[in-house]
Amino acid sequence: MKVSYDQEADAAYIELSNKKPEGVIEVKEGVNLDVTADGIIVGIELLDAGKKISLKSFLSYEFSPGFVNKAI
Repeated sequence: MKVSYDQEADAAYIELSNKKPEGVIEVKEGVNLDVTADGIIVGIELLDAGKKISLKSFLSYEFSPGFVNKAI
C-alpha cells in the first residue's frame, strides 16, 4: 500500500495494488475508486482532501504488529 498527497491539487491517493486501473467508480463527490476490468479496487482517490480529512493523521500511519499483507 502506498499513500500519496498532491498539495497543489489537494488530492490524496491510496494505492492498494500495482495492478493497472481500467475504470473509475465515483462513490461520492470527490471520492473515487480505481478498479480493474474485473472490479478489483486498486486505488482510492480523495479530491479536496484537506477539506475532507485530517491530512496529518492520513499521511502518518503505522501497521499493527502481526499485520499480514496478503496479495489478492
